[in-house]
Amino acid sequence: MDSFFFNITDTRYKITRLTEGERGHFKRVDISNGIVFLENKLSDCGQEVRLKNLDRMVMIVMVHRGVLQIDDHLASRSVGVKEGEIGVFSSSRQDMTLSMPPCHNTDIFILFIADFFLKRYLSGAQNEPIDFLYHKIQQEVSLEKINLLPVDALSMYIVERLLDISSGEKMQSIRAEHRVVEFMIHHFSLLDILVEDVTKEEKELAFRAKAILLKDFILPPAIDTLAHLCATNESKLKKVFKKVYGTTLYRYVQKLRLEEANFLLKEENLTVGEIAKRVGYRHQGHFSKLFFSTYGVYPKELMKH
Repeated sequence: MDSFFFNITDTRYKITRLTEGERGHFKRVDISNGIVFLENKLSDCGQEVRLKNLDRMVMIVMVHRGVLQIDDHLASRSVGVKEGEIGVFSSSRQDMTLSMPPCHNTDIFILFIADFFLKRYLSGAQNEPIDFLYHKIQQEVSLEKINLLPVDALSMYIVERLLDISSGEKMQSIRAEHRVVEFMIHHFSLLDILVEDVTKEEKELAFRAKAILLKDFILPPAIDTLAHLCATNESKLKKVFKKVYGTTLYRYVQKLRLEEANFLLKEENLTVGEIAKRVGYRHQGHFSKLFFSTYGVYPKELMKH
């Protein structure tokens, strides 16, 4: 079997046009050794890619329009990513077919990240997303779904900036790699990584608190009320939640609010101020600063795309 990643010869940034015509394009881009993406923008023209490799990789699929079906021939099962979804998958060996059925205005982006690229960023902490994913693909798994979420405004923004890098641009490879790292940071930060040394009691307590906050993060209960609902005290709840999820209750609520805002920024009929209020912030300026400190871009910039 050939490797999916070792295909660059005399250049670090290589574009291979698999289909090109009036109906759009389907291309493969090797950004650098260990990072490859496929982009499918075609009208009424199906495509199919067979991967039969021994590569340990993480795959991020963003389906803006259309649908992607992944047929895992090793496990004899199929997984679909529908329009408006982003999926994160892990794989340590592949015999799979990626199918994009004919669809009007298909827009699909698939990013492949090799384990040796992830290895650069290992921290040694078991609850770090990079470490979690790296160790996941060291196991024998043909295809495993890690996460599936709606497409958000920030993801669309980063991918558009990645695709806008022109062939004649200076430092093309490093610019593209920078965008890929941004994309990785965003999506890997959405994963809930549980540490291994938590007890069953601690896990159940943290899960109860999380379930309550997920239902009402716009107007969440005060910590003393949340502790009462979880049948514990404030001190224990704070300690256990931080241990299990690696963040405070306050930061977790903020994370949920900003993630929701990120999804709402796709709505063309809402202003930044309206979105801020919808996710629980009275002042647009405060909301914008929090959004920028988290994602590195102001919400108004995402509304332009």
